[in-house]
Amino acid sequence: MSIKHSLIASCLAVTALASGVVQAQAYPSKPVRFVVTYPAGGSSDVMARIIGKKLTEMWGQQVLVDSRPGAAGAVGMEYAAKQAPDGYTFLLGNFGPVLANPLLNKVKYDVDKEFVPVSQITRAANILVIPNTLPVKNVRELVALAKKNPGMTYATSGAGSMSHLIGEMFRREAKVDITTVPYQGGVFSIAAVQGGHIMMMFSDAPPVMGNLKAGKLKALAVTSGQRTPFTPELPTLAEQGVKGFDASNWWGIMFPAGVQKAMVDKVSTDLGKALSDAEVKKNLGTMAIEAVYSPPEQFAAFIQSERKRWSDVIREANIAGTQ
Repeated sequence: MSIKHSLIASCLAVTALASGVVQAQAYPSKPVRFVVTYPAGGSSDVMARIIGKKLTEMWGQQVLVDSRPGAAGAVGMEYAAKQAPDGYTFLLGNFGPVLANPLLNKVKYDVDKEFVPVSQITRAANILVIPNTLPVKNVRELVALAKKNPGMTYATSGAGSMSHLIGEMFRREAKVDITTVPYQGGVFSIAAVQGGHIMMMFSDAPPVMGNLKAGKLKALAVTSGQRTPFTPELPTLAEQGVKGFDASNWWGIMFPAGVQKAMVDKVSTDLGKALSDAEVKKNLGTMAIEAVYSPPEQFAAFIQSERKRWSDVIREANIAGTQ
């Protein structure tokens, strides 16, 4: 290439970069759609509205929540992947549709090829609950009881659910022989544990908090690597002998592939500001969900590490998909 052509190419590259920066600075100049993969009224929908409200205040443009539920989040993922990469449609993805669903089932979307990670935004630990009648006071005693009684049952809200996968991780890490009993949703599984028909469950916090406060269930631990600000009195599994145990649901923002990096960086930075807002943290906290920000590269690496970790659990436990 001649010096002249090299200079022209360099000028074009600089012009393109400058154009992208200018567009990002002017972004957004119209309403933005926030695609959610679960039904209205659920935790993902409420989370999107909390964060969307703050972004609307920051941007001066409406952030419209667009619920696209179905097929364990696959419908929303497929829809979002097909949207124009202009920065005006972004996705609230979480552990299920982004990670678990593709590992368990054949899906019509490719997370790595069709999406660009923007930011992790939140996480939520599960709580290990047992019947009040079970004569154990902590996780060490529960593990000892399970080793004396192979086949002790644990409830899940369905095959391949977060409660199922965490249960299988617990089986592996604690080296216990426990038996999965799937139910059609968390309400039924919680009732089974409360009634003493099932010996344990790893549940989302909100559905069991009322039962715990009323003394109808007993909580032994949180599944996260550190204690949560919502249940600071509950130790982690790792604190109680299940070394290295760390399993939480998480949510993050993704764009359809092809969105300009300058826009990705702007949205990520603005999300960081929104998540540091005291009101946003308080509102998320009502669902026992913790604001956790990470920039694009860090979120992308996190997704890859999570995929490796959970694919090992699914393979070793021989967990079959539902589709």
